Amino acid sequence: MFHVELVDEQWDVVGAAGRVFGDRVGLAEAYHASLASDGVVRGLIGPREVPRLWVRHVLNCGVLGELVGAGESVVDVGSGAGLPGIPLAIARPDVRVTLVEPLLRRSVYLQEVVDNIGLGNVTVVRGRAEDPGVVKEAGGADVVTSRAVAPLDKLARWSLPLVRVGGRMLALKGSSAAEEISRDRASLARLGAGKLEVVECGGEALPVPTIVVSAERVAQHGRRHR
Repeated sequence: MFHVELVDEQWDVVGAAGRVFGDRVGLAEAYHASLASDGVVRGLIGPREVPRLWVRHVLNCGVLGELVGAGESVVDVGSGAGLPGIPLAIARPDVRVTLVEPLLRRSVYLQEVVDNIGLGNVTVVRGRAEDPGVVKEAGGADVVTSRAVAPLDKLARWSLPLVRVGGRMLALKGSSAAEEISRDRASLARLGAGKLEVVECGGEALPVPTIVVSAERVAQHGRRHR
């Protein structure tokens, strides 16, 4: 049963979910149900987040699919409860998503979700993004994404080694996105990040668009930076 959040009387969560996830909206519902139950019990989602799971988490991450090209490979760094990687994988079945998560209890949960709702385009890798084994297994991706993991410069140190030259880092950020770019521009350039910009997605589906920092990996620099 679709649980509707009363975020705004004028906002249609059911219609928004249909636009973002299409005929896979049932998978999004199953993921939402898992977050609201197992996710809370296992300490992956705070109880106070349950009433706003759709707008602040599932849909907020699913709209990231607007920024990913057809058939691209995506690595989700520090996936946690699967955000943004799982909603992205549901919204975009043509995209291959690798969830990278160092903590055992979280990686176990992620694998259970992937198996239980049948996400054939998702792989779970346990480890830190900077681990050589993770770089070997998940590196060379078209896109590396993350959500609320770390400040932008630190995030780039973890993310850029996993991105092919010409690929992109897409970091879900809040209203401080432009300020972070301004603050960290020099260090990001040293790490091989260029074409920095703040982009929005989900404007037609969400009451507030998702804000993303986009950076292209323009050089080989940064692989050995930690």
